Amino acid sequence: MTLLPQGHSGRTAIVTGAGRGIGRAEALELARSGAHVVVNDVDADTVGEVVEAIGKAGGRAHGHPSDIARWDSAGELVEAALRASGRLDIVVNNAGILRDAMSFSLTEAAVDATLAVNVKGTLALSAAAAAHWRSRAKSGQPGWGRLINTTSESGLFPNPSQAVYAASKAAVAAATVTMARELYRYGVTVNAIAPRALTRLTDGVLPPGADAGQFDPHAVATVVAWLASEQAASINGQVLIAWGGILWALDGWRAAAEAAPPAGGWTTEALQAARATLFPHGALVSEVALPGA
Repeated sequence: MTLLPQGHSGRTAIVTGAGRGIGRAEALELARSGAHVVVNDVDADTVGEVVEAIGKAGGRAHGHPSDIARWDSAGELVEAALRASGRLDIVVNNAGILRDAMSFSLTEAAVDATLAVNVKGTLALSAAAAAHWRSRAKSGQPGWGRLINTTSESGLFPNPSQAVYAASKAAVAAATVTMARELYRYGVTVNAIAPRALTRLTDGVLPPGADAGQFDPHAVATVVAWLASEQAASINGQVLIAWGGILWALDGWRAAAEAAPPAGGWTTEALQAARATLFPHGALVSEVALPGA
């Protein structure tokens, strides 16, 4: 890791799920460009390893191992950042878990665990950071903040066996756009990435013949560092599919077709007659391919 003197110098960042994979790469990249990083993960050993790696490279980092699915952990993380450096500028909500199961095999435990980490954890830390940034702005201090969430292509282009994971990641994408509209007045941008990278979560799913180098987590981390920078001040409420091969900017739900009711209002017969207008390309979903797959 080569330390870069520019970029995020003077900023403080929190990265959740930073012990391994994409989160680790994000923490290292932000530290590389000068940020003081608060490294969070449920695994204290991996937190220590990342903090040590950043320190050996001349960067600054503090470890704060905790379970982001606990609501109180969010406030504790923000307080840890403020104690470490007196400020909080960047929050990267990376922590997530995957519990694959077909809809007829879902369990309450899998649903609760997935929603707790992926949705509750994201909202909890976002809320704690947003409250801090809003308070700063209202006190007359310059408003500045970067909130970067982690959604997934599974929540945007759903796959079989991932109903609860897709639901959790679709919720993150929707919350991102909502918070972007709420917080921009305070100088805070809110964006999300849907990363493609080789991690423990994606082990064994690399497409045949694909170049593994294109799925390096560091390529995703570079996009996150850019979104966290001053240069991205006018990017807000966006969802990007990020990987080494290409970058997609997504356009959310929008009306694809319109049908007006007949004079007497909608009936089942009138709806059937309008079917071809509403679904000119068909209405049957069996398997949906991901873009670029």
